[in-house]
Amino acid sequence: MKHLGRWSTHLSESVSAMMMAGIFLTFILQILIRYVSGADWFVALTGGFDTMHFGWTTEFIMVLWLWVIFWGNAFVVRDRDHVTFDIFYNAAGPRLRTGMALIGAVILLAAFWLSIEPTYGKMRLLRLKSSATLPVKMLPIYSVYFIFLAAVGAHYAWRIVQLLRGNAEREMHVMPYAHFEAEDQK
Repeated sequence: MKHLGRWSTHLSESVSAMMMAGIFLTFILQILIRYVSGADWFVALTGGFDTMHFGWTTEFIMVLWLWVIFWGNAFVVRDRDHVTFDIFYNAAGPRLRTGMALIGAVILLAAFWLSIEPTYGKMRLLRLKSSATLPVKMLPIYSVYFIFLAAVGAHYAWRIVQLLRGNAEREMHVMPYAHFEAEDQK
């Protein structure tokens, strides 16, 4: 099971890296088009071309950025990578921390999964609209948001299962205050 988990982590990180590479390469293309296409030597060599055909690059970068954000937060960013305000959590004992984590996980699961249908209801109109410069409808562009909602909801559903089994203490993303005191005494 750990091998499958590592494999899926590497796959999701690779997809994010490929999207970032796509953003970078498209940005380089924008720079080349902007500065090389108007150069006298380039016009003399190629006869020049209309740079308006490269307007798609801006929208393509925005779409990839949108996908990187939601894909990365659904599959790459871990709980411990988030900024947390955990004074009360760290001050609590193990049972209370587990209860707090359980309540938080239930709230987040409900918020993410219950928002899927209403969000799709509002975004259903996007299946009719096309992108301004890309040959694709808008709903597939924004479909990553539904992947994000489902994946993060599934993460918290698994978190609830782990908490109810009593296996979650070792995976808590923040360390209890007592841990820091023990570290200071060393």
